[in-house]
Amino acid sequence: MGTPVRRLPLPTVAFWRDIRFLQAAAQAVFVLLVLAAGGWLVANLLETLDARGLDLSFAFLQRTAGFVIGEGLPMDRSDTFQRAFIVGLVNSLRVIGLGLALTTILGMLAGVALLSTNWLLRNIARAYVEVMRNTPLLVQLFFIYFGIILKLPSLEDRIVLGPMLLSQRGVFLPRPVPAAGSDVWIAVALACLVLAGWVYTRRLRRRTTTGEETHPGRWALVIALGAPTLLALAIPGGPFTWESPRLEGLRMVGGSRLTPEFAGILFGLVLYTGAFIADVVRAGILAVPVGQLQAARSLGLTEFHVLRHVILPQALRVIVPPLTNQYLNLAKNSSLAIGVGFPDMYNVTQTIFNQSGQAVQMIALMMTTYLVISLVISAVMNLLNQRLQIVER
Repeated sequence: MGTPVRRLPLPTVAFWRDIRFLQAAAQAVFVLLVLAAGGWLVANLLETLDARGLDLSFAFLQRTAGFVIGEGLPMDRSDTFQRAFIVGLVNSLRVIGLGLALTTILGMLAGVALLSTNWLLRNIARAYVEVMRNTPLLVQLFFIYFGIILKLPSLEDRIVLGPMLLSQRGVFLPRPVPAAGSDVWIAVALACLVLAGWVYTRRLRRRTTTGEETHPGRWALVIALGAPTLLALAIPGGPFTWESPRLEGLRMVGGSRLTPEFAGILFGLVLYTGAFIADVVRAGILAVPVGQLQAARSLGLTEFHVLRHVILPQALRVIVPPLTNQYLNLAKNSSLAIGVGFPDMYNVTQTIFNQSGQAVQMIALMMTTYLVISLVISAVMNLLNQRLQIVER
């Protein structure tokens, strides 16, 4: 038997030399320094506000605004600052909501056009993308508003593009006016949409589990459009009538109007963000393996069906994450509406803190509102991204 090996005791290290203690102590010191700096800034802010007779409460929002916002929800001079902020918020949401819808359509079409085999279409799309991506958004807004919209002819010499009228007073469009039976039609249409979503989910799940072709999209489309269309035909005169804009004297009456400021910020955001989305769509389509495209064509599918059933379903998994960033950029860039005089939330907020002197509260309220809008967009897009991912079995 061999001699047992004696193990020497490990030398003990003082705790103040232990790397784990040093790391924890460094982090604790950093946190204390941050808290101390934050406390000093808050104390300095409170001292400055107290010297000027101000505080951090939001009670001033109930004071009379004394100004009128000419676009959006109705407002009088006797309304409060809170009402003014809500009007500005609704105006921003109008721009963001409509902008997201239009820029998605434009970006998808331009992205597909970038890969078109047609030389003219492909190069027009490329020129649009390069110009819009490589020039500042604010410069584009100035050009669209001052160089195009305000240079349109007067109402007497307005440009007529089908039902749409263009002039320096804005863009005029027909609008639907509810008629007798519209309430019933709206209720039926909403019920059909809910039923179509349920049918689509059930038939899609059945196709996934059994492999049987159940045509979920076709059934959902028939339910969503079939019953409302039949009901609209059954209602005498239809559930809605269209009111077209017309010139009476020196002003347009009837229809709906996009003011020059609203049209300027909307078209600017759509054209600018659409160029970025076009490149995102192009990259997503190119990420689909070429073998998938060749296999689909060998089955005799048309180019439209190849794009709809093979390319886009796979490309969307690549498109959605960067598309979320572009949606967020559009929402935040809407604050540039002040450049064309549109009374959005940023513009109204600036007016409120100029008149009330409560800059800290208004800036904090504006930042919080933009944060909530961005988080809602991110949550919706993340949910969509999760639904598009391939589920491993």
